[in-house]
Amino acid sequence: MDLAYLDNAATSHPKPESVYRALDGFMRDIGASPGRSCHRLAIAAGQCVLDARERIAALFNVRDAARVVFTASCTEAINTALKGLLHPGDRVVTTSMEHNAVMRPLHTLARDRGIVLDVVPCSPRGVLDPADIRRHLASRTRALVLSHASNVTGSIQPVAEAAAIARSCGAVVIVDAAQSAGMLPVDVTGWGIGLLAFSGHKGLLGPQGIGGLVVGEGIELDTLIEGGTGSMSTNESQPTMLPDKFESGTANGPGIAGLGAGVAHVTSQGIDAVRATLATLTATILEELAATPGVTVHGPADPTRQTAVISFALAGWDVAEASRILDQHHGILTRAGVHCAPRAHATIGSLRTGGTVRVSPGLFTTVDSIRHLGHCLREMAAHPPTHDA
Repeated sequence: MDLAYLDNAATSHPKPESVYRALDGFMRDIGASPGRSCHRLAIAAGQCVLDARERIAALFNVRDAARVVFTASCTEAINTALKGLLHPGDRVVTTSMEHNAVMRPLHTLARDRGIVLDVVPCSPRGVLDPADIRRHLASRTRALVLSHASNVTGSIQPVAEAAAIARSCGAVVIVDAAQSAGMLPVDVTGWGIGLLAFSGHKGLLGPQGIGGLVVGEGIELDTLIEGGTGSMSTNESQPTMLPDKFESGTANGPGIAGLGAGVAHVTSQGIDAVRATLATLTATILEELAATPGVTVHGPADPTRQTAVISFALAGWDVAEASRILDQHHGILTRAGVHCAPRAHATIGSLRTGGTVRVSPGLFTTVDSIRHLGHCLREMAAHPPTHDA
């Protein structure tokens, strides 16, 4: 039985062949630590890192590639941004659709530093109204924190409009691009984003264990960790120059090489073409769900207003059990539950029922696999599980 992998919102799979070659090539042919020596292999490793940094800067319209900082994950990048920027008494506005990668550090900062947290409600479809941002922002707000796209509903938030409102109030705009990087246009300079956190292993098609943070011009952050950077080694104080200030410890050379190859693949396809492909797959999934009795779709249910992330429930089925049957009986891999975003599920009304089944196609998903999903769901709808009284 061929597997239908529909969990790309967690990690994209499979990867382009170029990503596998880059990972293998770095490990076999380079293997050295970037930025730590002057021999030929260290220089080659450093060139891989520089190439990836420049590709990401170009993709996100970042003028200075040195402002692209590599981290172990988008979560680490968000923590670096929040804990490096916010100080006791700062006021922060965020939305009700945020992932725990945003909500948990904010709650920690509220507890430990006394930041004031204001959560703006989104619609039951998971969509933010920029007018609500304007109502919640105050002149002393330090930051607006929001996801570009929801990992639960795929709803695309009006980042550019919200950012303009926030900047007019003097707030720094922090964007979680885990679900949009490589899948939607992202314009750090044009939109006036202060800090952009991104994941490497989702839409950018890189391996797990790599992500990054774009530090906008004029933004000053405290460090989350300090240590060896390979630069200014005679000084026991942390370097202040970017990216060294935030890249202590040996870099994940293989991961960065793989990420660079993934970004190159996205760039070669063109972000508009990637978006169109994923929108077509999303529309096909929505078509299959609409043809299935007892399905409730959560979110915009509109491929022009969401990424390739679709959450649903099937009448008579527990979401975890439905996901298990899809896997074990039909070879369809989905993700069920609350997706590390309980407040988002509360917003769309699915928290009380244990969340949703989430399907998320990727660039290598076939239409046949989506048709297979629809067929299996209709079979399940016709034969819901029986429960003893």
